[in-house]
Amino acid sequence: MQDFTYRPLENGTLQVTGYEGDEVEVYIPDRCGGRLITVLGDRLFRDHAEITSVRIPDAVTDMGEFLFDGCVNLRHIALPPSLVELWGYTFVRCGIEEIVLPDSLTGIPPFAFKDCKNLRKVVCGAGMKKIYSWAFGGCDRLEEFLCPKEAVVSPQAFLSKELNT
Repeated sequence: MQDFTYRPLENGTLQVTGYEGDEVEVYIPDRCGGRLITVLGDRLFRDHAEITSVRIPDAVTDMGEFLFDGCVNLRHIALPPSLVELWGYTFVRCGIEEIVLPDSLTGIPPFAFKDCKNLRKVVCGAGMKKIYSWAFGGCDRLEEFLCPKEAVVSPQAFLSKELNT
């Protein structure tokens, strides 16, 4: 079972505001009632430990705070090419192992991937300009991080909890 709730946005698109389900593979629809889905709201999948993969519609431009918080079994996610904004803590404490960020994304906010204990590889797209403090704090297994050389990376972007106590 997968059930989503939506909120209309001023631009005529929709934000997904709620999810009820118990599926391991989640498929967010591209549209509802003929309207494109462009925003995934805060805490949408929080603590859904059963989720292993999520399909995100191509038109999504924004992904909310704590979106995948506690999705410890989430291993696979392909971000849409239209994504321009991650909000703080988007992937905090989730189980992803590798992520490719699209060219359209220009920044990684503070705490976006905090405590992703399985994260090993991050590939930033060509548009990446800024990685903020604590973006990858507590990602102790991160081995490979690829981003454009012109991107500004905060000296505190990769600090772990152990290093900061």
